[in-house]
Amino acid sequence: MTYCIGIKLDTGLVFASDSRTHAGVDNFARFCKMTVFERAGDRVIALLSSGNLAGTQAVISVLKQRNAKDDAPNLWRAESMFDAAMLVADAMRDVDRRDGQHLAASAISFNASFILGGQIAGEAPRLFRIYTQGNFIEASLETPYFQTGETKYGKPIIDRVITRSTCLNDAAKCVLVSFDSTMCSNLSVGMPIDLICYQSDSFEVRMRRRFDEGDAYFSALGKQWTEGTRQVFSRLPNLDW
Repeated sequence: MTYCIGIKLDTGLVFASDSRTHAGVDNFARFCKMTVFERAGDRVIALLSSGNLAGTQAVISVLKQRNAKDDAPNLWRAESMFDAAMLVADAMRDVDRRDGQHLAASAISFNASFILGGQIAGEAPRLFRIYTQGNFIEASLETPYFQTGETKYGKPIIDRVITRSTCLNDAAKCVLVSFDSTMCSNLSVGMPIDLICYQSDSFEVRMRRRFDEGDAYFSALGKQWTEGTRQVFSRLPNLDW
């Protein structure tokens, strides 16, 4: 399983992903699910992946290969984030066309989805959710974030805290709390956690952290959240029978 989230705020974007993959209860592994394409002063594009690991890795490899070619459409030449989303969708469909029939022979379907966000010079930051079929939607004022994977445990926290006016630091804390809550309830999501905060119009990643097992800040944040939740709960009015 996976947990990835991308948030669009008035001041920028926040991305986070876990690193645990598994093929059964006795086959866990770690793979980074965050890929960043960055060219200082021109563009920052972040791609969070979920689904079948072989499928997502193939899509990312196709994108990287195309980036190395000057005579083909690629993420370095994309004029907008919408164009970038189309390129990711094209790569997904190309991989599905190559592998889909072979997967189907083993009763397996191509299963890869992405959260794509960033900023290309000439437009504001944008955020997209790209589905397995290659179609996608864009974040809006009413829906400023997207999640993939094991979303249900972290979603209530995001819904109660995040608005478009939330600052990057508060959003980062909220995202980490949502990961802590998810990992408390589902063992298929696990560390390391990769976190990026991108400030609008900076065109470079200045805030990036990886949280591994035993990270002092992450441990303290989870402990204080648990204690604070219990304190607030104890102050709730008793039911009048």
